[in-house]
This record gives sequence, C-alpha cells and structure tokens, in this order.
Amino acid sequence: MTRNSKKPILFVEDDHVDAMTVKRAFKDLKVANPLAHTINGEQALEYLRNEGNRKPCVILLDLNMPKMNGIEFLKIAKADDTLRKIPVVVLTTSREERDIVESFELSVAGYIVKPVDYKKFVEAIRTIDFYWTLSELPDGG
Repeated sequence: MTRNSKKPILFVEDDHVDAMTVKRAFKDLKVANPLAHTINGEQALEYLRNEGNRKPCVILLDLNMPKMNGIEFLKIAKADDTLRKIPVVVLTTSREERDIVESFELSVAGYIVKPVDYKKFVEAIRTIDFYWTLSELPDGG
C-alpha cells in the first residue's frame, strides 16, 4: 500500500459523461483512493476549505466549467498557502496553447488532453494514479 492511497483524489469536472468515464476508469483500475467529485471551481474550493474533508493527494481539473473555470480556480488555489502545495493535473479537452501556458504559469503539475478512446483514457488515468500515489508530498499538502 502506498503512502497516499487513503487520501482522496479531487476530480473537478462539470461534464456528466466525462465524470462517469473517470469514475468507470477508477473502478476498472481498482484505484484505492476515494474519488471526491465537484462540478466547478467554486465547489472545489468549498470542498478544499471544509475542515471535515481530507486534503487530496492530487486534483484532476477540467478547465471549461461554468461559474468558476479551471484557470480561475488555479489563480485562487495557488495563491492560498494551505492549498498551493496540492498538485494539480489539468485533464481537459482544450489543446489551446494559451490554456497550456497559463496552466503551467499557475504551477500545474501536468496537462493532459482527454483521450477520446476509452482504453487510452484508462491508460492516462492509470499513469496519473501510479505517479501521484507514489509521489512524496509535503505534510499538509
């Protein structure tokens, strides 16, 4: 069992089909981490600031969402001393250069364009899970 296997993975995604695909991939891969799901940046911040919730080992973040998009979420989260250490991997359909550049300027740990093919999608999730559940994180992060 890895150090981070009990910490949740926060998944921020408004698209119902994409959310179901990620949940299915987690189940198929038998990911040990609980999956916390929010549908926009506002909800994600509420989740992260709620003392009753364990801090996630990684955040999987869509960019294109209503109310508060992924970039807006990153600007707030990365300016917050208690949230900035949590690694964020962007998982989005956007191939826009400005989205990629702005995400990395806001200290994301990775940027993955969602594969359309389910098998490739599962491999992307497997790689994220493998890396982030093995990675050592700072305390409180």
